[in-house]
Amino acid sequence: MYVNSRAILEREGAKGVEVLLQIRDRPYESRPRLELPGGQIEAFESIIDALVREVREETGLTVTEIIDDTKRTVMTDGDITVECLQPFCAYQTMKGPVDSIGFYFRCRATGELLERGDGAYGYRWVPVQTLAAQVTDEPDAFDWLARAVLQHYLSLVRFDLP
Repeated sequence: MYVNSRAILEREGAKGVEVLLQIRDRPYESRPRLELPGGQIEAFESIIDALVREVREETGLTVTEIIDDTKRTVMTDGDITVECLQPFCAYQTMKGPVDSIGFYFRCRATGELLERGDGAYGYRWVPVQTLAAQVTDEPDAFDWLARAVLQHYLSLVRFDLP
């Protein structure tokens, strides 16, 4: 089972809030699909540290803020350290090509996008209004996980749309 930390990267654009989408190199897929940055948490790596690392490796951006002031407590007792936090959402695959569980965080980041990151390319900032229409009208443009999380995101987060 894979355990992942992933980002919904937001920024303020000319048409309001925009979300960063990318394409992942997956040679076994018949066509490229849009997704959100993130990936596997390494052994004993903090969920937040994994989030920051994965965003940096895949996009070149540096996470500067986790939106909604994620509540986080780290407790150390001797040789044991435990991180407790509240992500935007958690997911688990119930059936499909991989067995995984993970956490998504709404974030802001700074820096310059890479032309090609660690297994990712084709970056685009998409206004949430356009994103909502695309998820509905072109669901096959997204990988299965991104589509599920974006539907959840768009149903919960309210934006002032033009």
